[in-house]
Amino acid sequence: MTDKFTTMGFADYLIEQRKHSNAFLDKIDQFIDWKNIEKQLKKKYRKTMSADGRPAYPCLPMFKLLLLQRWYGLSDPGLEETLSDRISFIRFGGFSLNSSLPDHSTICRFRNTLLELGLYEKLFEEL
Repeated sequence: MTDKFTTMGFADYLIEQRKHSNAFLDKIDQFIDWKNIEKQLKKKYRKTMSADGRPAYPCLPMFKLLLLQRWYGLSDPGLEETLSDRISFIRFGGFSLNSSLPDHSTICRFRNTLLELGLYEKLFEEL
C-alpha cells in the first residue's frame, strides 16, 4: 500500500527498527488475511474523493481503525485523539507518521457508509 496516506518516511523506518511495543496489534496484523477483507471492501466501497474534493482515505486502513475502536472501546473523538498519540495505532492502521490522519467525523462517515452497504457486520463476522 503506497499512496499519499501510507507512504513511509524516515521516521517510519526508524520506528520499524525498534522493538514493537504493542505485541497484540503486531500479532493480529500478521494473523488476519487482510487481502480478503480488502477485496470485500473494494467490491462495494468505491469512494475515491472526500466531500470537499480531497482524495479519500483508503478503505482497508479505515476499517482497521474501526477494529481499534471496537477493541479499545473508543468513541469517534476518542479514536481520533488516540490515533494522533499512539504510534502502534498509526502503524496498525497502515498510516505513515507524516501522513494526515482521519478525524472523528471521517471515521463516523466511513462506519455509516459500511452500515448502509451491509458490510460492517459482515466484515466483523468474517474476522
